[in-house]
Amino acid sequence: MDAPTVEVSKIVAGGDGLARGDDGRVVFVAGALPGEQVRVQLTERRKDFARATVVEILHRSPDRVTEPCSFVAAGCGGCDWQHIDPSAQRRLRADIVQDALRRQARVELQVELGPDLPATGYRTTVRGAALDGRFGFRHRGSHDLVPVAPCLVAHPRLDELIREGRFPNGEVILRVGARTGERLVIVDRVDGVMVPDDVRVVTKAQLRSGTRAWYHEVVADQRWRISARSFFQARPDGAEALVAEVTRALTGSLAAGTHLVDLYGGVGLFAGTVGALGGVAQVTLVESGASAVADARVNLTEVDARVLKGDVARWSPTRAGAVIADPPRMGLGKTGVAAVASTHADRLALVSCDPASLGRDAKLLFEAGYELRSATLVDLFPHTSHVEVVSRFDRT
Repeated sequence: MDAPTVEVSKIVAGGDGLARGDDGRVVFVAGALPGEQVRVQLTERRKDFARATVVEILHRSPDRVTEPCSFVAAGCGGCDWQHIDPSAQRRLRADIVQDALRRQARVELQVELGPDLPATGYRTTVRGAALDGRFGFRHRGSHDLVPVAPCLVAHPRLDELIREGRFPNGEVILRVGARTGERLVIVDRVDGVMVPDDVRVVTKAQLRSGTRAWYHEVVADQRWRISARSFFQARPDGAEALVAEVTRALTGSLAAGTHLVDLYGGVGLFAGTVGALGGVAQVTLVESGASAVADARVNLTEVDARVLKGDVARWSPTRAGAVIADPPRMGLGKTGVAAVASTHADRLALVSCDPASLGRDAKLLFEAGYELRSATLVDLFPHTSHVEVVSRFDRT
């Protein structure tokens, strides 16, 4: 068996450990921690890098712990960082962000750790599949299913569906309002679904044909409508933490009469909270998803907001005092940065869900006249390598 020994120097975006093989080639090692010496099984070889999994740990990191969920050993791919102490997870995420900013934007910045959120029972949306009626997550590295019951990270109202619900074979999406108790199940077909009477069940075909289905969540003392096809943060305390960090990033920029632009605004979370602060005269929200736009128009009735359906890249920018941007995983990119710059806003609060895209965006924003001032982690998904960051950029 090809099982070379490598020493891991750091963790990189995506959650793998980085090491060097004997030939100098970079090796990305799944499940390895900085400072560990491990024997690995190479799973992929490329000209410039290789991928590997851990066969044996020869020198163990003090941050390594026994996985608290037994389904990890069975191959469940839902949580890839359960082998890391939760306090160390936050520090490693900060290291990943700092490394991405250093390599891609040539920026040296101390990343703040942000609030310490509970590491279990938090997820209000899960996506998996059913086999023989039972809900499961995909096996790491394959499409095989691992039945999971109970789930360590699922909210208790969602975990009840995971444990006791029965579903037809195929993809299953489970959603819950943690603070309202409302639950929604999205499946390929309804035959074979067995869930409590309070649960709304809808098929993907019904949604495509125009059927509307939603649930509600309470965040920042406000009630939010969230449609089946609309994105919303997967925990209400995390959504509140994001609102708090975005508000802090914009402190001092919301003078009386400010026009606030909310790009990729979703169902209106930031427009309806930050946009309701004193000093904000009007909010313009831009969002491409039809269901999210419909939700935003319901959620923002108490705010002076224009909700525009369309791609940020095709939006005709208007002058603004401040901008909030919460783009998808690929980040702002050139078109998003151009939209921000065209508003001539003095301040940008950028919400990034991928450290690599944050690094790229920071470089593009600098070239467009915006300097990175701060970056704060919001730990939305403990026990996973997911990274969420709120960054402040000022126009120079």
